[in-house]
Amino acid sequence: MWRWSGLVPTRSVEVSEAMASTLGHGDAKSAEAKSPRPQTEGVAANAQLDDKIHAQDILPPDHQRHRETFLPVTRAALVDRLTKPQAWNAGEARQAAKFFQYLAYWRKQRYGAANMAVEQDYEPFNPDTDLLQTRQFTDLERYKMQKRLVAHMEHLLTQANFVRVAPTDVEIIMTAETHYGLDFHVDLDAFEELLVFYRGASTRKDQQRTLRRFYRKSEIKVPVYQRLFILFKLKPDAVRIEEIMRQKKIGRKQATKFVKKLRSRMPEGVRTDNIYMKMFRDMPRADIEMIFPNTRVKFRLMDKLKLGVTGGAGVAGGVMGSAGKIALIASNPIPAALAIMGLGGVAVRQVMGAFNQHQRYMVVMAQNLYFHALADNRGVLFLLGDNAAEEDVKEEILLYSVLSKEKVNRADLPDVDRAIEQYLRSTFGIDVDFDVEDALDRLIADGIVTMDPDGTLHALPPAEAAEHIDTMWDLILDNLPDVATHEGTEFVGRAGGARHGPPADVGPAAMPDAAQ
Repeated sequence: MWRWSGLVPTRSVEVSEAMASTLGHGDAKSAEAKSPRPQTEGVAANAQLDDKIHAQDILPPDHQRHRETFLPVTRAALVDRLTKPQAWNAGEARQAAKFFQYLAYWRKQRYGAANMAVEQDYEPFNPDTDLLQTRQFTDLERYKMQKRLVAHMEHLLTQANFVRVAPTDVEIIMTAETHYGLDFHVDLDAFEELLVFYRGASTRKDQQRTLRRFYRKSEIKVPVYQRLFILFKLKPDAVRIEEIMRQKKIGRKQATKFVKKLRSRMPEGVRTDNIYMKMFRDMPRADIEMIFPNTRVKFRLMDKLKLGVTGGAGVAGGVMGSAGKIALIASNPIPAALAIMGLGGVAVRQVMGAFNQHQRYMVVMAQNLYFHALADNRGVLFLLGDNAAEEDVKEEILLYSVLSKEKVNRADLPDVDRAIEQYLRSTFGIDVDFDVEDALDRLIADGIVTMDPDGTLHALPPAEAAEHIDTMWDLILDNLPDVATHEGTEFVGRAGGARHGPPADVGPAAMPDAAQ
């Protein structure tokens, strides 16, 4: 076993203690002194606080939830600490910094190339495109492009260390009431494609008025997602109508009317042939329903009681006050007519009260979505590519800093994993689940690390590693694949082109999962 001193392993019996030091030998004590450290005391109190916050949360409390793989530190912060001269042999620290810089450029280039390929697949589905559509696609071609795009986005989200939220988990998606005091309903069956991912489940401070404090403002902790992503594509109207006919056992005319009513509640311009991608920041976890396009705002129980009591009292008072005058309609029609008009005015006021309350809900939802929005559609594609590259590089330079300093066998990876996690905990005060296997696979694939038949791992020295990246970079253009013929057929048509082409030999009904 090893004692990990600055992520340089030295022999020791106690592996758990071996993971307690920081990366740079010379500033280990100062780094630990300045960095927040996990508290071992008051664990029960923290658990009680987690449970209290969980009352308005849709995830398990922090002490019950799996750790995230997201590394909430900058690459610059890691490089600065990982390249301290005392952590390397003479002259190697500068070469390590150079290699880390080369590695970052290399990783971003690889993700950029992958995004360029998928960008062609997204163009026919992009709701924000301002380009002429000069290419027609069959239904089968669009289906293949759609599936490639969704698979690529899942890959980017996974590499960017996002966590998927299963749309079938009703307990997570559907909550009783949101942080902003709204109640929603979402029809998840309306989607042909649906991805929901989050990263950075944490809390932020906010103020809220409560009955317990006589509606005075008090500070609360709001559970939030630091990043929340959604991708969706609506099912075609024809597919949804067939589903409604089977589910509700009604005729096509009724089902068509029902689907039309549901679609009328969506924002104008939302199309069934588009794929929408949205990224939000600091979104309260209880407000996840707000990000769906078909969210329907419902009245809360308190609002129903309020409207019912005031409306009932108003109408009852109006009826009682007008009953005598209405009875005289034959002998004195003018007061009776005025009484009827007054009664109608009371009823109209109650209806307008309900309408205005609904409008206030919609304004609250729109305002909060506006301030939480981070990127849309094509912008999300490239934002996630950058995020994925950053997460990959951070993982790789942490692992390389161990493998380049000591001979390690693949069987020792659990110890390496715990050492890196302890380093991050003691240096930055963060508790994460480091993905050592994924980082190792990438370093091996790029030739930075090699593995013997017995599992022994060898990392190139920093200078050789930088030169290796330089050589691969020089060969990028030489190794580009042949120009492939993309799906679709170019056509000459009116300005603006068309989104659809001739029918496919195989329609959506014959495609696997086409209507799911």
